[in-house]
Amino acid sequence: MQFSSRFTIAVHILLAVNEFDGQCKTTSFFLGNSVNVNPVIIRKTLGQLKDAGLVTVEAGVGGASLAKDPKKITLWDIFCAVEDKKEELFHFHENPNPDCPVGANIHAVMDGRLRKFKRNLQKDLDDVTLQDLVKDLRKELKKGRKLWFTSTPAATGEINKPKRTNTAE
Repeated sequence: MQFSSRFTIAVHILLAVNEFDGQCKTTSFFLGNSVNVNPVIIRKTLGQLKDAGLVTVEAGVGGASLAKDPKKITLWDIFCAVEDKKEELFHFHENPNPDCPVGANIHAVMDGRLRKFKRNLQKDLDDVTLQDLVKDLRKELKKGRKLWFTSTPAATGEINKPKRTNTAE
């Protein structure tokens, strides 16, 4: 089973917004470098997170910030913000053969179980907050992984700036 990467990208964005708060502006360019995706994807995801009330976004190069305390944002909140809520968690194959004993009964056998799986996933995601992930991230950072990112050329945008040369003689 595989979900889209929208959920993990959204979690990454929220962790970065929280971690770099007050240190630098978390623009789509900056976040794109952290997630290693195009800033357009970041802007779309930020729009979804904003619509869900999880972030605020300043126009232009103002950057994003959390709209709620990380203790009040669950993984289910994030999941619902970026995944299509109209679709079922499991896509059932179209038109099982009603003349087949399995095809005629597959929904009766599976539908209840699939609903239960979705409820269990929801409960598991609802039990984990962004603050739980912040704590885990900080534990990882204490293991020696440094916050080097904010000073790298890719993070600051220096990587894309043309180098100045002195043409005067």
